[in-house]
Amino acid sequence: MKYRKLGETDLNPSVITFGAWAAGGWMWGGTERKDAIDAIKASYELGVNTIDTAPIYGQGTSEEIVGEAIQGLPRDKVLILTKFGMRWDSIQGDFAFKSKDNSGKDIDIYKYAGKESIVKECEDSLRRLRTDYIDLYQIHWPDKTTAIEETMEAVAQLIKDGKVRHAGVCNYNVPQMEEAERTLKLASNQVPYSMVKRDIEQGIIPYCQQHHKSIIAYSPLERGLLTGKMKPGHIFGEGDHRAGLHYFQEENLKRTNAFLESIKPLADDKHISLGQLVLLWTLEQPGITITLVGARDTQQAVQNAKAVDSTISTDELAFITEKLSQLQLAV
Repeated sequence: MKYRKLGETDLNPSVITFGAWAAGGWMWGGTERKDAIDAIKASYELGVNTIDTAPIYGQGTSEEIVGEAIQGLPRDKVLILTKFGMRWDSIQGDFAFKSKDNSGKDIDIYKYAGKESIVKECEDSLRRLRTDYIDLYQIHWPDKTTAIEETMEAVAQLIKDGKVRHAGVCNYNVPQMEEAERTLKLASNQVPYSMVKRDIEQGIIPYCQQHHKSIIAYSPLERGLLTGKMKPGHIFGEGDHRAGLHYFQEENLKRTNAFLESIKPLADDKHISLGQLVLLWTLEQPGITITLVGARDTQQAVQNAKAVDSTISTDELAFITEKLSQLQLAV
């Protein structure tokens, strides 16, 4: 495994970080708790020392799974990244969307990052995670109803209290990061980034490079699209959010798979999967520090972790990027 420094902190996360959204089941058609726990443990054995989760993932389920999985592991060898600011048990803040929990019950999701709410969320997360501190605490989405200063003051107090080590943000634009930085030092911005979603290369990545902030790239495999396993005609299970995404429309699946076939000989030469090749490419893009990669079972977790056992050359990167430039997806 390889590790990279997170911003200007003393954290050194594994470049392949375990993303625990799917493990929580919510929006992914349910969860198999034991499989998820085994996947986290298998990742750790292969050097994955970092797990990213959030309260909203399964309405506490993902954090509980992470908390159970790390029992018995040396706490100082595991980096726990979690979030705050998305409430399903409160009607304060900015209404985000309607959803269903893992049992099929209707729930309303709100973006809310008021001070008292953050303090409560932190206590709840610590309990579910079975730990007394969080390594990186991140606002999940911007909350337009709460001043950024108030939000960051609350996190600064949690750091002072020893419940949080470092602060990060998710899905923030540059002006929002600048405003947050007036109150406390940010380590990172967690944002979507993949071969087919590269808009952060304009603005966010240059800012983070200039100010020594890490980019935590989520959905680098674009929710499975870039593994080559999603074929035209694929039927998603009930509750799987991907069914409504344009990436998985028939024409886009055809175009994406044609691109993946064009780079498959490179993966074959390295004796790795297409997904592993995609992760190698992603980790070599300017400004990208680590990738969050989800896994719902041990086999997926092991494959993700072993991606960095291989290397990719400058010429190979250029070859893939050239092929990628020819891919145009329908919106």
